[in-house]
Amino acid sequence: MTDIISPRPDTSPSGDFHLRPAFILGSASPRRLELLAQIGIRPDQILPADIDETPKRNEEVRDYTRRMAREKAAALAGQAEGAILCADTSVAAGRRILGKPVDADEARAFLRLLSGRRHRVLTAVALAHRGRLHERLVETTIRLRPLSPIEIEDYIASGEWQGKAGAYGIQGRAGAFVAWLQGSYSAVVGLPLAETATLLAHAGIRGTSE
Repeated sequence: MTDIISPRPDTSPSGDFHLRPAFILGSASPRRLELLAQIGIRPDQILPADIDETPKRNEEVRDYTRRMAREKAAALAGQAEGAILCADTSVAAGRRILGKPVDADEARAFLRLLSGRRHRVLTAVALAHRGRLHERLVETTIRLRPLSPIEIEDYIASGEWQGKAGAYGIQGRAGAFVAWLQGSYSAVVGLPLAETATLLAHAGIRGTSE
């Protein structure tokens, strides 16, 4: 396991000098890393959690998404010391949870299902720090415009569906598919920035101008 970088010094607005905890991002997602960079925060270590992400029988999407973020944080708590931030993003069409498609055929089926209809994107954030777990869940409603077979095939050919819950990434080409959004754009990308910044600030981790 990669060694954790020593905690960085932090200076509060009042000028008091103290050490902030080491900050571990429990995700290998480049999108989450980029979102944190937008608010001036850089993790000391990236340590992805390896857990079973299979939904339980009849598990509601809100419960599933919270559980995933919580279990990721719990899995890493015994491996590293500091403030551990984990997140999970789920897409739900009705009661059906659309995870990361296993292949192009499943991605195609997801896009056909979402075409022209509303669906929900939920992102849960869990911060493990000093033996406690702090959580937030953000739900966003999105409607995709009707997608033609050619548009779906072009998107499948782009490969952007890979590794994306619901088979699309709003920050890429699929941004042109979104007709309407209510909620948090950054949460759909992978992290609700307002809620994440608040959680991290309570742990003594704030953005810098570096």
